[in-house]
Amino acid sequence: MKRKKVVLLGSTGSIGTSTLKVAGEIPERMEIVGLAAANSVDALAQQVAETGVKHVAIYNEEKEAELRAAVGEGVEIYTGLEGLVRLAELEGADMVLVAIVGTAGLQPALAAIEAGKELAVASKEILVMAGELVMAAAERKGVKVLPVDSEHNAIFQCLEGHAGESKEISRLILTASGGPFRTWPEEDLADVQLEQALKHPTWEMGRKITIDSATLFNKGLEMIEARWLFGVEMDKVDVIVHPQSIVHSMVEFADSSVLAQLSTTDMCFPIQYAVTYPERVPNGLKPLNFAELAKLEFEDARRDVFPAIDLAIRAGSEGGTLPAVYNAANEVAVDAFVSRDIGFTDIWKVVEQTMDAHEWNPGETLEDLIAADGEAREIAERFVQALA
Repeated sequence: MKRKKVVLLGSTGSIGTSTLKVAGEIPERMEIVGLAAANSVDALAQQVAETGVKHVAIYNEEKEAELRAAVGEGVEIYTGLEGLVRLAELEGADMVLVAIVGTAGLQPALAAIEAGKELAVASKEILVMAGELVMAAAERKGVKVLPVDSEHNAIFQCLEGHAGESKEISRLILTASGGPFRTWPEEDLADVQLEQALKHPTWEMGRKITIDSATLFNKGLEMIEARWLFGVEMDKVDVIVHPQSIVHSMVEFADSSVLAQLSTTDMCFPIQYAVTYPERVPNGLKPLNFAELAKLEFEDARRDVFPAIDLAIRAGSEGGTLPAVYNAANEVAVDAFVSRDIGFTDIWKVVEQTMDAHEWNPGETLEDLIAADGEAREIAERFVQALA
């Protein structure tokens, strides 16, 4: 199999740096040909020097001159959202891996599909906001959409040989670590501080996704993603808490048998499989030692205490613009929590109130979804101000 040429959008974040690590481990199978970051000029320039790429993008247009001075001559620099789109369409690239936090990755993802590139998705917002549009476009263009999130990649692996056979699928079971407050009494959650929410028990991730893991919004977003990625209804998407994070997700089939995917907690595993699919290649990652595993625990998610899951089921079931509203309101609420303007449990309140206030529509175009996202942010900001 030939070496895959990959454009990496979001190269300086945790997924981006793991992707570069994978590329270094399997240079005969993977070549980075484009890099993009939001603001981190120094980190991006260092990555350019290490990889030798000739095409880079910086989302913050005010950073262009600084980046140009840092990378020197011979590197094509793109800026803003248009720059991300141009990089996603880069001639000669085989795959675009989108690891941008927030909604900025949506248009580049669709552009990559239209350009006939494989799309590797690590950015939840793409499928949460526009899953129906993205998957329809991929089907029309004959383009693969490959999940990078460990949970969806696990399901993808478990479904090998069952693609398109939704009647065989009883449940997609996403595993959740439960976050740092898994066993906390409900009455104590209102007093959670930012520093506590940022201490994830098993994964090292960015600030936004770490807080989402503490509230279980991360799992709610993943449920909506799974609904579109694998073509099932929301009532077939379930969540189970698994504190050890060794079983990354499972699929229960119509005959009640269950397949699970297991590995140590390292994002390099799903990134590599997305890039090398359908082949598996050796690497230097740590294998599981079953003799050293003391136990694997599973328990129901406390949906009455952590309402993000039920809100996600509502958003994914009603569809249209509501998933975009769910996502946007959560982003606003998390930012407010990080700024210490609202409390931890207020995050759920802001999202639910915003969903209740939103005027639903089918969200048949990208413009509809972007408009819903903007309106939801305005509504959520008003609720934040009322709570502050």
